[in-house]
Amino acid sequence: MCSIMGYCSPQVDRELFMQGFERTKSRGPDDSRVIDVGEGLLGFHRLAIMGLHPEGMQPFELGGSYLVCNGEIYGFEKLRRELSAKYSFKSESDCEVLLPLWREHGTDMFNMLDAEFALIIYDAETKSFIAARDPIGIRPLFYGYDAAGHIIFASEAINLVGLAEHILPFPPGCYWKDGTFFRWCDIAEPQGRISAPLDELCAGIREKLIAGVTKRMVADAKVGFLLSGGLDSSLVCAIAQRCSQRPIRSFAIGMDTDAIDLKYAREVADFLGCEHTEVIITRDDVLSSLESVIRTLGSFDITTIRASMGMYLICKAIHEQTDIRVLLTGEVSDELFGYKYTDFAPSAEEFQREAEKRVRELYMYDVLRADRCISVHSLEARVPFGDLDFVRYVMSIDPELKMNRYGKGKYLLRHAFEGEHWLPDDILWREKAAFSDAVGHSLVDDLKDYAEGLYTDAEFEAKRQKYTHAQPFTKESLLYREIFEKYYPGQAEMIRGFWMPNRTWPGCDVSDPSARVLSNYGDSGR
Repeated sequence: MCSIMGYCSPQVDRELFMQGFERTKSRGPDDSRVIDVGEGLLGFHRLAIMGLHPEGMQPFELGGSYLVCNGEIYGFEKLRRELSAKYSFKSESDCEVLLPLWREHGTDMFNMLDAEFALIIYDAETKSFIAARDPIGIRPLFYGYDAAGHIIFASEAINLVGLAEHILPFPPGCYWKDGTFFRWCDIAEPQGRISAPLDELCAGIREKLIAGVTKRMVADAKVGFLLSGGLDSSLVCAIAQRCSQRPIRSFAIGMDTDAIDLKYAREVADFLGCEHTEVIITRDDVLSSLESVIRTLGSFDITTIRASMGMYLICKAIHEQTDIRVLLTGEVSDELFGYKYTDFAPSAEEFQREAEKRVRELYMYDVLRADRCISVHSLEARVPFGDLDFVRYVMSIDPELKMNRYGKGKYLLRHAFEGEHWLPDDILWREKAAFSDAVGHSLVDDLKDYAEGLYTDAEFEAKRQKYTHAQPFTKESLLYREIFEKYYPGQAEMIRGFWMPNRTWPGCDVSDPSARVLSNYGDSGR
């Protein structure tokens, strides 16, 4: 991951800009540069992944125009070949193609990209700025306005604290130009309706996921894999190992008392022949990291924080103990194929509506978690299930076929990899467990118990009333909100609300986001 920042005004307090910019130095520890483009400032912290030489350092310049981009442009080699008749390139960086693309195609370029990105362009011809973000929001971008009404963009909200009165996430699939946001892609909107024989649909799922994994293994830096032992991360590892000529490096984490997934991750790693590492954590590790995790996330959401504890600590260990720079993860699968609670969807139409909502909100929850927990430790996250071609395909499949009519959630994904010994059968057909639960049920229980001891019932009731947006409803949620407000005062509306199952559905009217409280949780926690 890298960090970008742009202050779109010629009247800039450079010292204040630098204070904000330095807060995300860990996203890009290799090099830093800030330039004055005349109409404002552009800043870039570099984590070198593609084109490791100094020539790959940003901002890139073309005819007085400049660009900073935190992104991966898949298939950039083809774009560079097409552009090379007219433009010369100085580096092997994938992002260097973007300014020539802008020069040739303007805002139409965004629909040409197979990429996850956040970028800011200064166009010298119009003396104006343009900003854009990928359709899922895998790469982060925030914005706010200074007291004079000038817009500021940054990779993280923490960069803008003290510079902007109100901080908001840049909407995915949009670009900003001439003071206005324009949507160029709604990735959750189905492109037609695919209804075909089951094996044909599953073949498409398999082929497109394989393509999504293989393109994300291309890097000039070393690549590793987060392996929980659940279906999604195990499939990513299985595909990657088949594409690799040497054992891939996989990493799993669990509590010292009751880790659920370590044994399954070990089984997968042994089956695939991975070079596997286990990270064991304790109650003290979890509680002592809580404030750092919430500051890193910029969120008060309960399930996001719970799930981040294990991811934050495993990435910390990877950063401290290895030379890995890129991590592939299993996020985005649940939003496409269903959670435990979507078993309760009353109709195919409701299932589809819920999937679209979850995909549109990914940037506030699971994708935000993956980005922050990984990038704060100077690593880059890549999300194969978030491949644009794959997402478009799955979102267009007839939702009647994606619902749990088979006695097993995510049936299409499982069936797509049935046969050919991709995974052990007990892993392929294993019930889903939430990541925070799978690290160990005690992780969530420890967090709840800790919060219970901090407030009397009267204190809880009085303190939670201070908040109108997303009002805390448990002592745990109050604890998270108070820590959030310490670092992001008055910025709670960055997050729409608490991630919860659809409580309007029968069986989903619960008071905790964990799947453990659902009646169909069953063997998921074993």
